[in-house]
Amino acid sequence: MRQPTVLYDRDCGFCRWSLAKLLRWDTRRRLRPVPLQSPEGAGFPDDSWHLITEDGRVFSAGAGVEPLMRLLPGGRPIAALARAFPRLTERAYRFVADHRGRLGRLLPAGAIERATARIDKRAHDDDPESGSIRTSMGA
Repeated sequence: MRQPTVLYDRDCGFCRWSLAKLLRWDTRRRLRPVPLQSPEGAGFPDDSWHLITEDGRVFSAGAGVEPLMRLLPGGRPIAALARAFPRLTERAYRFVADHRGRLGRLLPAGAIERATARIDKRAHDDDPESGSIRTSMGA
């Protein structure tokens, strides 16, 4: 089985900031961040983020909230809400996605720099080429 992968827009400051928050929450280090602009992200639509689960299933946009939240410690209540209200989850996701440029401009440059550093560190720590793969306990 592969590690769950989050495909994200590397060119979007708000997207990087949001992903860094998820990676911080991911204390079990289950998620692997991969930019949509990478060879691995090629072919995926660039209008949303995507979660590729351990068994290879792909969830995108609001549909990815429920399976993503199930992977995070304490995320099951949010997963249950997303499962109970899928249309609302999709609409909320779409609202944020449609305004991500504006939301990104509200963030301080330092916050986006720290987010990028967190993502890069996780990607490097989990890169087989770096020789320092970190696996999650019980995953």
